[in-house]
Amino acid sequence: MGYLHALITLLSAVVFFILGLPAGLVILITGLFSKAAAERMSYAFVRFGLRLVSAVSGSRVTVQGWENIPKDRPVLFVANHRSIFDVILFFPKLPGRTVVIAKKELSKIAPLRFWMKRIHTIFLDRTDIKAGVQMVQDSVNYLKNGYNVLIFPEGTRSKKEGEFLPFHGGSFKIAIRSGAPVVPVTIIGTGDIFEDHFPKLKAKKVTVIISPPIETQGMPIAERKTLPERCRDLMMQNYTGGRA
Repeated sequence: MGYLHALITLLSAVVFFILGLPAGLVILITGLFSKAAAERMSYAFVRFGLRLVSAVSGSRVTVQGWENIPKDRPVLFVANHRSIFDVILFFPKLPGRTVVIAKKELSKIAPLRFWMKRIHTIFLDRTDIKAGVQMVQDSVNYLKNGYNVLIFPEGTRSKKEGEFLPFHGGSFKIAIRSGAPVVPVTIIGTGDIFEDHFPKLKAKKVTVIISPPIETQGMPIAERKTLPERCRDLMMQNYTGGRA
């Protein structure tokens, strides 16, 4: 059954991309007259597609800590990364306009690249130091223009459920340089959906814990240096408590 479930979920993604052909054309035409309207339509359509895949997958998300997201300013969301379902399940629930930092390899998939660019995804080449510097600056600019930013500071997916890779300090420069608060997001259980028994897919319950924001404005240099480790430790504690 797991193989069939995976196939049906994949077909739901194909349906999204097929529907995306006329939708994308409408959005491109709309953008000629109103970029803001085209952007709203793009975010709405991408969220629709991810919700479609989520629904067909059968997995459900319980989010704790919505009240911890500031409503009056953009934030840098930092989340642990275990599965492709981290974004599929969580992104549609994020408020407002959120820019995702994604690996450059995803940009090679044309239909995916089209929609990711519509919602301002920043593609990062993890082997290029200059690209990393540019990613930080681009993210800072988005935050200053009212967008939230979502990044996975581990840099790649963890191979084991409950295991957190080291957090890259460069991810947190985005918040420090923009003055935006860091909001740690702990995602629990997505590895059980697909990666732990690839290519089978199983419907699972996923928990997301949103921690209170960590202010970066005026943060002492010593605290800036320990910010990645501080967030990682907090998220590991949340994971242990949420998994129990």
